[in-house]
Amino acid sequence: MSSSLVVCEVDESLKQKLRKFRFRKETNNAAILMKIDMERQLVILQEEYENISLDDLREELPERQPRFIVYSYKYIHEDGRVSYPLCFIFSSPMGCKPEQQMMYAGSKNQLVQVAELTKVFETRNNDDLSEQWLKDQLSFFN
Repeated sequence: MSSSLVVCEVDESLKQKLRKFRFRKETNNAAILMKIDMERQLVILQEEYENISLDDLREELPERQPRFIVYSYKYIHEDGRVSYPLCFIFSSPMGCKPEQQMMYAGSKNQLVQVAELTKVFETRNNDDLSEQWLKDQLSFFN
């Protein structure tokens, strides 16, 4: 029952952007950073990035506020194969305001459904966001 609860809707223009992002042809690492407009209770686009590493992206995240990230990653497997998984990352650092925390947590499933993603990860510490962390997360899907 709780999975059907929608705390915040997803902005229509963001839905279109996410759909387009899923089918992008570029092979570089890219990200869509999203936040919640608390007044409108709406998930909106904060920023788009091309050619960005997870380390650089980590620097763009606020220290004590949650964010949603959709990250297109060039993943080189141990056997040399290359894939481009789309990863949904919910960054919710320690020290966030409880009401923000609840709003983001309550909106996550809706956003994952809209983005149609299956690789969903969560971190409570922005320092964890690194290429090695992502590789460790993705290793469960091999």
